[in-house]
Amino acid sequence: MAETGEKVRRIMVAVDEGEECMYALSWCVKNLVFENSKDTLILLYVKPPRAVYSAFDGTSYLFSSDITATMDKYSQQVAESVLEKAKRLCNNIQNVETKIGNGDARDVICEMVQKLNADILVMGSHGYGPIKRAFLGSVSNHCAQNAKCPVLIVKKPKDA
Repeated sequence: MAETGEKVRRIMVAVDEGEECMYALSWCVKNLVFENSKDTLILLYVKPPRAVYSAFDGTSYLFSSDITATMDKYSQQVAESVLEKAKRLCNNIQNVETKIGNGDARDVICEMVQKLNADILVMGSHGYGPIKRAFLGSVSNHCAQNAKCPVLIVKKPKDA
């Protein structure tokens, strides 16, 4: 029977190849998840959707199934590598789960928050200015507006 008053939290951290996400994860481990807690830390990596090509590329070569399989394998290796790096930052945490999603990161993160019943979502911020953000979009801003749980956006200090 669980102790009264102690709520077990499901803390999701969205990770990618960037330093900003790893900083957010290390901040989360230091400030949100405690060593002997029963909290579950969920590390989520979202593989970008495969680029859609016509049957022929610009030079009129057909993409073979071998090439698409190689692209998929590489994408999976990148995902596993990022999650492995992230797990090393969580070496003192007892309950760590890893998940890999596919698609637009904005949508997949919000869907996984709901599907996995996350109590909080922690994300890094790339710190784009208003012009870059207008062209590239902001995953963290989208999630802050649409995720069905509180969202904590951790900004990496300039000198860190």
